[in-house]
Amino acid sequence: MKKLSKNKELENNMKHYCYLARCSDGTLYTGYTLDIEKRENMHNTGKGAKFTAGRRPVKIVYWEEFETKRSAMQREIEIKKWKREKKEQLIDGTL
Repeated sequence: MKKLSKNKELENNMKHYCYLARCSDGTLYTGYTLDIEKRENMHNTGKGAKFTAGRRPVKIVYWEEFETKRSAMQREIEIKKWKREKKEQLIDGTL
């Protein structure tokens, strides 16, 4: 049986999130994080993604919780392929 590293064990016990953030110019950013509040703060201090750095303030308006990093990141990739209209429907709960 393969033994997991301490970091891998911690990661397996954490919640993983795929989220949508609305930027000050109205654009939407899709991302992955372990901590929604911390990630929003990072975006708003310019330490998040390059995309959001010049579009502050940023507000995380939607997120989904996952048990694994892999599943959260797969969802992120899926949502990034969507048109804005479909993302807005997801946020509004009308999808």
